[in-house]
Amino acid sequence: MNNLINDNNCSWVNDLKPRTNTKFISKNETCEWLIIGAGYTGLSAARKLGQLCPNQKIILVDAQLAGEGASSRNSGYLVDTTLNDGFTSNKDLEKYKKKTDIYNLGIESVKRFIKEYQVDCDWNESGKYFASSKKEDKFILNKFSETLTKLNFKHQILEKEELKKKLGTNFYKVAIYTKGGILLHPAKLVRAMVNALPNNVQLFENSSLLKWNKNKDKIVSIFENGSISSKNIIFATNGFLKSLGVKSNYNFPITLTASMTRALTKEEFSQIGEPDEWGVLPVRPMGATIRMTKDKRILIRNTAEIYDPFKMSNSELAKRSVKQKIGIKKRFPQLPDNIIQSTWSGVVSRTRNSSQIFEKIDNNVFVAGCYNGSGIGVGTLFGEQIAIKALNENSKEIETIELRNKPTWLPPQPLLDIGVRVRLMYERMRASTEI
Repeated sequence: MNNLINDNNCSWVNDLKPRTNTKFISKNETCEWLIIGAGYTGLSAARKLGQLCPNQKIILVDAQLAGEGASSRNSGYLVDTTLNDGFTSNKDLEKYKKKTDIYNLGIESVKRFIKEYQVDCDWNESGKYFASSKKEDKFILNKFSETLTKLNFKHQILEKEELKKKLGTNFYKVAIYTKGGILLHPAKLVRAMVNALPNNVQLFENSSLLKWNKNKDKIVSIFENGSISSKNIIFATNGFLKSLGVKSNYNFPITLTASMTRALTKEEFSQIGEPDEWGVLPVRPMGATIRMTKDKRILIRNTAEIYDPFKMSNSELAKRSVKQKIGIKKRFPQLPDNIIQSTWSGVVSRTRNSSQIFEKIDNNVFVAGCYNGSGIGVGTLFGEQIAIKALNENSKEIETIELRNKPTWLPPQPLLDIGVRVRLMYERMRASTEI
């Protein structure tokens, strides 16, 4: 029995009962399949492999508690479209369609899982808003509207008064509402995936992979208290791919922080017009992501930075919480100052051209990750499909995934960090009014 647990800073995770009987690696093991990373991708890969190979031993390992990393710590958007990809020309429209085809398959994958396992994750097909406090950003939204129209996405442009009725704040001047987006409780969804693991999948947690090597047809993975010898390995660590030396010249981690308020009182909720649950994404890349949850809490994420992806101290979180309080007060000045209940960090994985990683990198070595902020649907999809690919089989979903633009090469350190920091600083300045 392992006594280690994850930090208790994240409201989504704290909504769930703590799991018991977690196991960690304490001796040497052997298996046919080893999956590193137990978020949406690793859990989905393990579930699919377990179904397709019921007589084979599968081991799934995570450095922390399964599902309680980025999979539980995101904003809970299952996206059909994204705005900050800069697609304008007809050639780029084709790229954007490939991306939204993958998003659609991701939504279908999550829907299938929810239906099959009767999952309650506060699923709400409410759509989402791309919103800005700047009137001049209507130009960006008009261009985006043209793209959405060409691809037959239902949407509408809303302005100040209509937005205030929908969102309960007069902060925003213009927005596009897209109908296909879904809001959900990310921790409830990923916990259901942990509970749905087949009997031939063995889960080890709080077990960090220290190093791994491949010798002919045998892969040996070393952990603090033991090793695992496997015939096949699937890397599903997303923001930690680079730290394991996997596709390290094609991905990099970004650390985000978010805060969530306590539930609004009846009076507070009445003051803002009693809106239905909603989700807002920023028009400008470094602006704030904001949600009004089903149970009347406000979530805000308005920081993104190069930071040690493994740990952010409570004192560092407190500094970012101040920014998040400012963001909430900008939108809802009538709410009290001390309304934030928790603040947490999480990691996303990015590529230079916002494409995903999905491939065989050596005999019996596979990797899926790098979702650029759309990991709920795409992570679930890629997990299921990398399992099928690893079995040397094909599917219509894999054919669609393979049509995407492949990730482009990144410069080495320290040039990469410098480039990313400069870009983040530039986007932060452009979005300074949107925190």
